[in-house]
Amino acid sequence: MTTGQHDPNTEGPTPNGEDLPALLLRLLAETGREQKELATQTGINYSRLNSWLTRTRGTSRIKMDDLRLLADALRGWGADVTPRQMVEASGRPVPGPAVEERERKLLDIYRSLPVQGQRALIQHAELLRGTMGSGK
Repeated sequence: MTTGQHDPNTEGPTPNGEDLPALLLRLLAETGREQKELATQTGINYSRLNSWLTRTRGTSRIKMDDLRLLADALRGWGADVTPRQMVEASGRPVPGPAVEERERKLLDIYRSLPVQGQRALIQHAELLRGTMGSGK
C-alpha cells in the first residue's frame, strides 16, 4: 500500500483490528522510514511518539492536529493513509461533516433542481421539521 497516487479526500477504513501503534509501525516499515524521522517531520516530540508506538501512553487523547500531521508526513513519503484512518486507529470518534458543509451540500442540491423540484424539497423539509421537531 505504498502508492503516491492516493486521493487524500477519499477516506477509507482502517484495516481490521489495527490500532494506531500498529498502523504507524506498518506505515513506517512500508515507507522505509524511522520513528525519529517521523518525529522530526511532524514536530512531535520523539519520546511522545515513541510512547504511543510502544503503547506506554494511550492514543485516544492525541490531538487531531497531530493525527493530521502524522498522516500528512506519511502520505508525503508515499504511504496510503488518510487522516480519518489515523483518527479511527487512535480509538477516537471520527468527526462528521461540519454544519457548513451540510448546508452547502443542501443548497447545491436545491440550486440544481428545477423550480418544481425546489418547491417539493421545501415541502419535504417542512414535513421533516414537523415530524422531527425544530432541531433547536
